[in-house]
Formats: sequence, structure tokens, C-alpha cells
Amino acid sequence: MYKGKRIAVVVTAYDEAAFVGRVIETIPDFVDRIYAVDDASPDDSWRVIQRVATRVNENADGETTDRALTAADGGDDRRVVPIRHAENRGYGGAVKTGYRRAVADDIDVVAVMNGDGQMDPAILDRIIDPVVTGEADYAKGNRLLHADDRDGMSTFRFVGNAMLTGLSKFATGYWSLGDPQNGYTAISSEAIERLDLKEITDRYGFLNHLLTHLNVAGCQVTDVPMSAIYGDEDSSITYGSFIRFVSLLLLRSFYWRLKTQYVVRSFNPAVVYYAVGSLGLAGGLAGLAGSAVRAIRGDDAFTGGLSSFVATLLGLISLGSAIRLDAEANEDLEVPYDDRDEPAETSDDDARAPTYSME
Repeated sequence: MYKGKRIAVVVTAYDEAAFVGRVIETIPDFVDRIYAVDDASPDDSWRVIQRVATRVNENADGETTDRALTAADGGDDRRVVPIRHAENRGYGGAVKTGYRRAVADDIDVVAVMNGDGQMDPAILDRIIDPVVTGEADYAKGNRLLHADDRDGMSTFRFVGNAMLTGLSKFATGYWSLGDPQNGYTAISSEAIERLDLKEITDRYGFLNHLLTHLNVAGCQVTDVPMSAIYGDEDSSITYGSFIRFVSLLLLRSFYWRLKTQYVVRSFNPAVVYYAVGSLGLAGGLAGLAGSAVRAIRGDDAFTGGLSSFVATLLGLISLGSAIRLDAEANEDLEVPYDDRDEPAETSDDDARAPTYSME
């Protein structure tokens, strides 16, 4: 246990045979349960998970259990619970499997660490602390807050991440949060139970989509500064299809959030400003483009250009008003995180006992 709370870590793995074993082995001792979810990997990830789980469970319990659980099994008191999907469900599907198992096992706080070794287990306490203490319902890492933390991030990754951060602010309503693709997270079991997991995508846009659903569920979220770590792992993401899918997902999420928050549940003029601003900006820019073409041809474009400029300006002003109203409406759901120079210390009473048990 950690500060009186039962802690679980979901380790997701797809083609991570070279890394997932080390990830499981280095998870801190205060973690009560580890759900190692193999998402139908074609490599040896499942075999590695089984082998490491047997070794860790033997050390924790003094006995060896070689029966590997499947996602449909009922669970037991082992520290490492191997779970294998019969079919590939995607990253979000693997996380949701871990979430459901953790709630069923009465876990208090559930963290997620990918099986690729990019998430430093030494800072797990910093990730979970805001949720353990009740300051937030969901905490996530952020590699963009400080220049030193971005040293390991390529320019390509940084630009792409920054663009997704901007789009995600609109979609999720968390206007001060960054690095939405960061999968080093922690969530309370109560927050999981407030979510309709079936409505959240199983694919790689899961993290962005989850934030939108957290916002609509009224969950408080905070960022935790962390450094970017990249090694020899190969990403399974095809960036072209990933960007297209996530961009459309964010657009749908944005409309769904506005409809749910500002139309169905209650009215907020932000939705009107968003609509007017979008139409004004789109129409104004189209008009400016048409006026430019007419000017190149030598035709009179002044009147049309002026009208288009005014429409564009009004569209921008309206969008600015919408963002301000939207940010004010969601301000209470964003929890500032104070940087901590030293990891939180745990007392001897909170340390995990040599013999693991969970009632």
C-alpha cells in the first residue's frame, strides 16, 4: 500500500518482448498489484510476461503459480496478474481491461505504464500522489512544461505533440493541460466508475478521448512534470493514419462535449460563440481567398475583400470569446501541480509487506 491506498499498475504490451519484463520487475514495491496486459502480441511478449510474473509472484508469496489468467478469469491474490487478449484490441482496449480488473479487485488508485520502458518507475510516486491525496481524480505526465524535460524529444515529436496539445484543449476542455499523448497516468477507482468505458475508443486516440470523457464526468485533472525518455524501442504507430484518426476523433469529441455540457445539461453562450466564430472565420477566409484571385486577374476586389476581412476579424473575436467562456466554465476541473524537488517518502507502515495479500 501507499499512504493507506491500494495501488495497481496496468502495464500494456504489444510487441514489447524486449522491454516489458524489465518494466514489470522495476515497478516499486509499494504497488500492490500489476496487471500485465498483452494485447495479442505476435512476438514473445506474452511468454516474457508469464515468465517474469512467475518469478515476481514466487518472490512475493513464497510459492510459484504457473496458471496464467485470461481476461475472463476471476483473479487471485498474486502481485502480477498476466492478462492476454485473444484478439488485438488496441492500446485503449488494453488499458480498459486493466481498469475493469482493478475496480473489480477494489484497488483505490490505478496507474498506467507502457511496456516499452519509456516511463521511469522511480517517479511513479509523483504520478500517483495527486490522486492518492485526493487533490485530483486523474493525473498525467507532461514532458512539455520545462525545457530540460524535452531534451530527449526530437523536433518532429515536439512539433507534433504541441499541435495535438492545442487541438486537445478544444476537444477536452482542459485548457491548461499539455502533452495529451502522455500515457504515464493515474486515476482513482471512483473516476473509472463514473466513466462509460464502452464509449471511449480502444485505439491510440484513447488518451485524448479519455480526457474529454473525464471532463464531461466532472473529474479534476492535473499535470505532473516529467522528462522524456526514448530508447531503442520501435513504435507500432503509423503516423499518417494516426494523425488522421486522432484529428477526426478530437473534432467529434469537441462537438460531443459542447452538446453535452452546454446544450443538453445546461446552456452556456460559449456554444453560440463557437458556432458564429467558426462560420465567420471559414466564410471570411474563403472570401479573402476569392478576393485575392480576383485581384490577380485584375478585377475589382476591394469591396469583397473588405467584407471578408471584417467577417474574419469578427470570427476571430467570437472564437476568442468562446474560448474564454469555455475555459472559465472548466477552470475548477484543472488542478495546478506544484513541482516537487524530492519524491514523496513513504512510511514503513505504507511499505508493501513481504507476504502479499489483498482481501
